[in-house]
Amino acid sequence: MAHRSRLAGFIIDCQEHPADEGARFWAAALGLSARAPYQEGEAEYAELDGAPGGLHVEVQRVAHASRVHLDIESDDIDAEADRLEKLGAKRIGFVKRWWVMEAPTGHRFCIVRMRDEKGKAPAHTWE
Repeated sequence: MAHRSRLAGFIIDCQEHPADEGARFWAAALGLSARAPYQEGEAEYAELDGAPGGLHVEVQRVAHASRVHLDIESDDIDAEADRLEKLGAKRIGFVKRWWVMEAPTGHRFCIVRMRDEKGKAPAHTWE
């Protein structure tokens, strides 16, 4: 069955730094504006507005080492995980509502549910 996916954006993981502090720096560095941080369970996030191409950029407070990872959004996250496994990626775990994956190069990334289409590049359809 066909499904669609595309690059959703970038998540800036900040080890043990409050999301609002990280968001202030990255917003200024990237010429974006920071939204107020929000909590989701124990997780803390702050979105940055104004990224080109409708990309989602967000700062999140994490316990692991600071890094930047990308998100791929899909209308069928399990089918997208299957497709990427065939390319050599591996599933690390299902967290909340997304798959954490690892590319053959060792880079971690997430597969998240597709958000709205407004202002975004068209998604690729995979057969």
